[in-house]
Amino acid sequence: MGMRFFVTGTDTGVGKTQVSAALLRVMAARGLEPFAFKPFESGLVSLSRPGDGLTLQQAAGGRQPLETVTLFRFHAPLAPAMAAKVERRATSWRAVSRTFRSFGARPGVVEGAGGLHVPLDATHDVIDALHEFGLPAVVVARAGLGTINHTALTLEALAARRLAVAAVVLVHATKREDPSAPLNRSELERRFPRVRFLGPVAYAGRATDRRAAFDAAVAPLVK
Repeated sequence: MGMRFFVTGTDTGVGKTQVSAALLRVMAARGLEPFAFKPFESGLVSLSRPGDGLTLQQAAGGRQPLETVTLFRFHAPLAPAMAAKVERRATSWRAVSRTFRSFGARPGVVEGAGGLHVPLDATHDVIDALHEFGLPAVVVARAGLGTINHTALTLEALAARRLAVAAVVLVHATKREDPSAPLNRSELERRFPRVRFLGPVAYAGRATDRRAAFDAAVAPLVK
């Protein structure tokens, strides 16, 4: 099986798409021709132009049809299952599974929605997708106050399901100073000595600088 990851997070807005895109850029730069897959995307202004899905498609090299990157798109900024209910739209887990299988053994990245227990449909949370796909998790966590608690809960949930963890990536989501940030990684490493921690990725105002910082942070995962 090729190099493949499932990117999840400790919360929403922690930088999952930036980490996913960085993994895809590094893979593409090394000639791996990765696939990108974010089956559910919510909070869109236009359903025909998925924001995160388009970002992932371009990061992977732009060759993959957009309709195979994101399958179900919603306006409502809610968990996918809730957005589908509010918008009275149907989803299909069979389509999600079929599309994932169509990528074969190619390298690639699957991105979840929010944290592990965000409902994707009536019977599947993000952690269920991770379990079904059988990919190692890359957990994205905010480098700030609350990170130790949120990361510990996430790692313990993955361990309870015997799911592999490739790494935890700590991310500075804002330029605001946080006195807990310099201490979080060492404390998490003490608590979880078998887990690989990367970052924290520094905040950068310029998009090109931020992409470079993310690429450098995740590059050790792409061998």
